[in-house]
Amino acid sequence: MDGKQVECLSIIIAVLILGIVIIVHEFGHFLLAKTNGIVVEEFSVGMGPRILSTQRGTTRYSLKLIPFGGSCMMKGEDGEDEGEGTFNSKSVWRRFSVIAAGPIFNFILAFFGAMIIIGIIGYDPPVVTQVKEGTPEEAAGLKEGDLITSFDGKKIYLARDLYSYLTLEGLEDKDITVTVKRDGKKETLTYHPTTEDRYMLGFSYNPDENQAQIQSVTIGGALADAGLQAGDYISAVDGNEVASGEALSQYFEDHPLSDQTVTLTYLRDGLDYDVEVTPQAVNYVEQGFSYNLGREKTSALGVIKYSVLEVRYWINSTLEGFKLLITGKLGMDSLSGPVGVVNVIGDAYQESKSEGALMTWLTMINMMILISANLGVANLLPLPALDGGRLVFLLIEAVRGKPVNREAEGMVHFAGLLLLMGLLVFVTFKDVRGLF
Repeated sequence: MDGKQVECLSIIIAVLILGIVIIVHEFGHFLLAKTNGIVVEEFSVGMGPRILSTQRGTTRYSLKLIPFGGSCMMKGEDGEDEGEGTFNSKSVWRRFSVIAAGPIFNFILAFFGAMIIIGIIGYDPPVVTQVKEGTPEEAAGLKEGDLITSFDGKKIYLARDLYSYLTLEGLEDKDITVTVKRDGKKETLTYHPTTEDRYMLGFSYNPDENQAQIQSVTIGGALADAGLQAGDYISAVDGNEVASGEALSQYFEDHPLSDQTVTLTYLRDGLDYDVEVTPQAVNYVEQGFSYNLGREKTSALGVIKYSVLEVRYWINSTLEGFKLLITGKLGMDSLSGPVGVVNVIGDAYQESKSEGALMTWLTMINMMILISANLGVANLLPLPALDGGRLVFLLIEAVRGKPVNREAEGMVHFAGLLLLMGLLVFVTFKDVRGLF
């Protein structure tokens, strides 16, 4: 395949994944509506004008021109009509189940996707792989092979739970309590980590990797402010080539950072960029231990258990992302619309191809899990026009014993829809501009 064919295939795969996630969401609404005797007037995939359509019973099934979005239009859904087969003729809890089914089906899709991945390559247990000698962690009794179950008050089920916590929250200059499982017994350890003042760029990488790939950037750190992202590759510092993670580590050891600006050369999407970055003075809290980030196989019951925990991880990650947006720690430029999502999936496909067909498809399934969990959480937000906003009105109706004025509710949802469309236009413009 030439470059254009590969790029076209990437887009097709990305659109298919996004389409599957949306179809499953709308099918949840559709199935519960049918189960509760509500007439579904149209079930559509895509938006805009119809390109294919067929009538089956009371429902029209449509494929529309724009391959993003979908809908499940129910009789009397947005009006006062309470006649037979209408949405409003059903009890509040039946309507609640119909609205909640969309996000729930997204979580179910994510669960089955997780079962495929964990069944094939396993899960990532948060096991301590090394404890540095002479550190407070060693003095407290932390040992290689310990399974971390709680860290600084946060429950840890997967190694990525700990990774996300350390990346987003970071260690602090305070006593840290860790609960570990050792030889079938739980032990609780407390230690005060080593701290020192140093200049840092605010990112993590694996010094054992063949390339110096950025694994994460610290929010508010020097690299994040300069626009670098996880997945970028650092190839040179101040004109000095660093061909691997080990070389980058050695360079920083030989040239400690100060308040002087450094020039980083990094690779993104096959292109080299130079950026000047000024290290930040921080009170660095040293992590005196390493932990596993690889995967290991588990039993059939373990596949089910860890698939649930996988979905939990992505739901929590999505909620953390919204929290960072609300608190201003992440800017609006971190949001992506359908174009951005397709681009991210396409990039993931391109990067995973070299690892073989199996890893490519597992990567695509993992992207589907991420998007499906994100869509499920986003739709449950208590905002007008979203499923969560409609659930709020249904809960108010359940408490009051009568519905909120339907005309007023409709106006609220319409206003919310306008705002969401405005946001969609904004992120789409940003995503398209980022392609060039």
